[in-house]
Amino acid sequence: MCGIVGYVGTREAEPILVKGLRRLEYRGYDSAGLATLTGPQLHVRKRAGRIANLVKLLGEKPAPGCIGISHTRWATHGPANDLNAHPHIGSDGIVAVVHNGVIENFAQLKRQLQQEGIVFKTDTDTEVVAQLIAHQFNGDLVEAVRKTLKVLKGTYGLAAVCPQNPGLIIGARLGSPLILGVGKGENFLSSDPCVFQGYTERAIFLQDSQICVLTQDEYQVLDPDRTQIEASIEDIDFDTGEANSPRR
Repeated sequence: MCGIVGYVGTREAEPILVKGLRRLEYRGYDSAGLATLTGPQLHVRKRAGRIANLVKLLGEKPAPGCIGISHTRWATHGPANDLNAHPHIGSDGIVAVVHNGVIENFAQLKRQLQQEGIVFKTDTDTEVVAQLIAHQFNGDLVEAVRKTLKVLKGTYGLAAVCPQNPGLIIGARLGSPLILGVGKGENFLSSDPCVFQGYTERAIFLQDSQICVLTQDEYQVLDPDRTQIEASIEDIDFDTGEANSPRR
């Protein structure tokens, strides 16, 4: 299974993202990567193989910034190499995306985008998501993600950041777990609540077709029409790994 970790706050994101990825190692993976932002500057680092390979790269070329997303991948479309590792980039850096799941109509969508002159650099279905978001982007990352989700068929738990909307992480879920960790002056995103241990015990389990918008101080949960939802915050018992109320 693939894993997602996201962070936005006042601390350096890189060590939090790497620590989160290590907590997801039990799922298995064949590559790992992350993307951080310093204002409008996007920093992408990724490597095939163990997380140690990514850590070595980060030692040589750190990824600065207090916001970022990261991922461990099991290859589905395309071999396990540096190029196909997540995050994937849309349109020369407009957006970075990490994604769990399978986009069933990615080949059709890829052909349509290629006919419009968009050049793909990887073999993955996830790059189609990144290129679609970039193609839809008109200054509003939330709207670009929302429009993209409408044409996807398959499953996804995904997260995206955009240099033109710094300070913002967008998450979305359909058939693949995605959880929002609610902190104080910081917020988290992951495919597994174990990532939040030591940071926060408060979480929102996104439901299918929901979108979340995270900033340092705020979060929103939206439906597909961008209407805000009053989502329930649940307390996580890290001794059992369970929330104290039923997941809806």
